[in-house]
Amino acid sequence: MQDYVVVNGRKFRKGYTTGSCAAAAAKAAVAMLVSGNPLENISIDTPAGTRLNLAVNDVMFYEHSVRCSIVKDGGDDPDITSGLKVFAGAAFTSEEGIRITAGEGIGTVTLPGLKVEVGKPAINPVPMQMILKEVQEVLPGGKGVEIVLSVPGGGEAAKKTYNPRLGVIGGISILGTSGIVTPMSEEAWKESVELELSITAARGYKDIVYTFGNYGESFAINTMALDKNRIIKISNFVGFMLDKAMDYGVNSILLVGHLGKLVKVAAGIFHTHSRVADARMEILAAYSALEGAPGDVVAEIYKCTTTEAAAAIIKRYGLTGVFDRIVNNSSVRCGEYMFNRVKTGTVLFNEDNTLLAMDTNAVEILRTLGSRYK
Repeated sequence: MQDYVVVNGRKFRKGYTTGSCAAAAAKAAVAMLVSGNPLENISIDTPAGTRLNLAVNDVMFYEHSVRCSIVKDGGDDPDITSGLKVFAGAAFTSEEGIRITAGEGIGTVTLPGLKVEVGKPAINPVPMQMILKEVQEVLPGGKGVEIVLSVPGGGEAAKKTYNPRLGVIGGISILGTSGIVTPMSEEAWKESVELELSITAARGYKDIVYTFGNYGESFAINTMALDKNRIIKISNFVGFMLDKAMDYGVNSILLVGHLGKLVKVAAGIFHTHSRVADARMEILAAYSALEGAPGDVVAEIYKCTTTEAAAAIIKRYGLTGVFDRIVNNSSVRCGEYMFNRVKTGTVLFNEDNTLLAMDTNAVEILRTLGSRYK
């Protein structure tokens, strides 16, 4: 592809999804089965409105079938599936219609909560619709065809994705709601995080744990003895995941985070990326003043460039009430954001994995979660 997106002043090349690859490979295989002639390229439409013209590789004609591949190209996105070949084999059947099956390298759904039924191949609804649409364009009326999709190497690649955690076993998923990969796509990241919540809720967990990343997850599991199956890493998308908690009928959320993130939530900032909002020192300085810090100490905190440095000053002057304000305000802000429909408790830890503060809601939720933490 020669289409680009500009992110933070840099130009990144777009790519195409595994769903687009599957649709193109299936269409090419059926077209060659019908005509008996090899193809070098195949064109498909994507839900994004972009028409792709993709190279057809590994063309193999057999006595009663044709097989070919499309190479996945995620553009400049750090996509683990880039470079994999999505194969489609096509053979006529005696029954009219299109039958799609999956072979090597495509995962099987084993847990409820995804967009695909348990026991079915992990081919999402939009890619499935793309495959059917494109194949119908080249399949003569009254004919039937069986298409077998496969992704050699997909099993190994899947181990580096969210699939094992989501209950997709044995391979990658055939994905893509737009057919196009947009590098650094926040929407794609949100979709993957929401999938984790969907799986967790489908398992029957209604009291869950949100962390911002690996450090929070590690603290929750190793220090607070919490069940890893209840933990979801929400990245910077606090507001988005609070909305989703209401959508999925969550009863309570334990928000576990370090100072750099939770200080923002305490002030009602629900997207915590520094480019969206970075008022950490202003908030810490204001809270320190509310705790009675003299002006020179407030100024010292305000001048800090890291929350670790600010935390050291806060501890030095005995202003640990700042940490209590952060957890209490964070829980209140999250509760208000969700119209007080979901109970929220907050746990604040330091970079050295020591507890700084937790509010009373957090204590109650920990009891509900069966934590052994004291």
